[in-house]
This record gives sequence, structure tokens and C-alpha cells, in this order.
Amino acid sequence: MEIAITARGLTRRFGDLTAVDHLDLDIPRGRIYGFLGPNGSGKSTTIRMLCGLLRPSAGSVEVLGYDATRESELVRRRIGYMTQRFSLYEDLSTDENLDFIAEIYGLARREKRERISAARREYRLDGLRRQRAGTMSGGQRQRLALAAATLHRPELLLLDEPTSAVDPQSRREFWESLFDLVEAGTTILVSTHYMDEAERCHQLGILDRGRIAAEGPPKTLTKNIGAAVIEVICDRPRAAHHVLDALDEVRSVTQLGSRLHILVDPAAKEPESLIGHRLEESGLPSEVERTEASLEDVFVAATRKPLELSG
Repeated sequence: MEIAITARGLTRRFGDLTAVDHLDLDIPRGRIYGFLGPNGSGKSTTIRMLCGLLRPSAGSVEVLGYDATRESELVRRRIGYMTQRFSLYEDLSTDENLDFIAEIYGLARREKRERISAARREYRLDGLRRQRAGTMSGGQRQRLALAAATLHRPELLLLDEPTSAVDPQSRREFWESLFDLVEAGTTILVSTHYMDEAERCHQLGILDRGRIAAEGPPKTLTKNIGAAVIEVICDRPRAAHHVLDALDEVRSVTQLGSRLHILVDPAAKEPESLIGHRLEESGLPSEVERTEASLEDVFVAATRKPLELSG
């Protein structure tokens, strides 16, 4: 499969802090590749290096066949970049913002007119042509930002936590637009801290302290988690949580309402019996069964810590 992004030993240091630590990537064309990780895991720093906005401290990165460091201008003309923070002009209208972006990319007058018209239809902006961006809702501004990022029809689209400020319905509609872009041949790299979004990606890299802790299609990651996943239902989940957390064989315990999700070392024999007997000895009758892993389980197994989500 043809590769859109190749990185080897990609590293970025800020003084004594290593934000990205010898990262290796091979991202295929025509797919959605996702970075999953908490704030501070290196997602944004990596994306900024991939699009040529930040020079690596070490390593190399090739984007669409170009060296992202030495040929950053050629790279930027072929990619779209949408930041977590709305980066268009809030005091300009929808049409004025799109017209400005078209001028930046040097689109000819007729082509500019046709593409802006198509973008308004595609992202439902026709009724917002004269509205200032600063007065729009989060979902409307998100649609405008995506229209601007794709106005020049980039081969590669880089999205840095693009749905962090919108409601679930807007997020769902946004992802439908992304799949339309992929269907047309665009490659997409998106960072997220939402598990449901991570599940939509063709390929996923879980970042932890600047390194890839796990990588692969979401289904493959949950199938090959490297831990036994046990579910416990009991009347006193907090008490059960504390009892099980003390077991050497238990990697993590997560409470989901009245249920507990437990990750057990794969070397442990009969993990269901181990958990059940320990709870019974503690006077905590429970229903215990093995279950399928979730992406959150994969994250915890790969990083040995819970995913701390931001708003």
C-alpha cells in the first residue's frame, strides 16, 4: 500500500522535556489514521512536525514524498491543517474567510468561485454566508474550519483534536464528512481523546509520553490486548475495587456504574476463578465472567494508566 507519511526516529525536545521520543510511523494513503492519547502525550507536537511547522530535534519525516523539514513549503501546499482552536478570523463572515483562504492558496478567480460555492453546499454554509465567524455555534465554526482546510483539495488532511468543542451530533456529522473525503482519495491523520472517534479510524496509534504504546486497527488492538478482561457485577463495587486492586495479578480496575472491568495478567491461571474466589473470601458475592476488551482497556494495558480525558 502506498505510504503518505513516513517518520523514523522522530524526536522533539523542549529544553529538558522530550515531547516526542523516537517515533516511527508509516501511514498509508486513503485511510484515516488516529492518534489516541491524553493531553501531553505528544499528539499536537507530532502533527506540527509532520506539517513542517516545527523542526524535529532528531529523526526524519517524509510527507507525500517530500522531506517535511527541508521542503516544508511544498508539503504545506499539499496538505490541509485544522487546529484544535478555531483559527479563522472571527470578525470576518463565512464568505470572507473562505475568500481569504482561497487567495492564500492562489486559486484563480473562476476556480475560487466554484470551490467556495461547492464548499458552502458540502458543509451547509449557504445560510451563513454573511454571518461573522465569531457569532457562530461550535458546530457551525467546525464546518467552516473544515471547508477552509479542504478548499485547495489537499492530498493529506491533518486534524488536531477537531471535535473537542462540539456536541455529539456535530461530531457524528463531522466524521461523516471525513469519510466522504477519504472516499474521494484524501488521507487523514486525526488526533483525539474520544474512544468512539478512535474506533472509527482505519488504523490507530496510542501515544504515551511521546512514544507509540500500541498500534494497529482498532479491532486488532482489542483482540490482541495482552491481558485477560474480566467483568464483575456486585452490590458493593467500591469495596470490590479496593480488594481486587491489591492483587498482584491485576493490572487495573475500572468502575462502570455497578460493573467493574478488570485487566488481569495473561500469565494468571483461571483469572475468573482468581477474581471470584478473592471476592468471595472478602464477603463480596459477585457475578464474574470474561468479556471482550474495549479500546479503553487497550489504552490501560498499553500504558498501565487510565486515560485522562479533557473536556
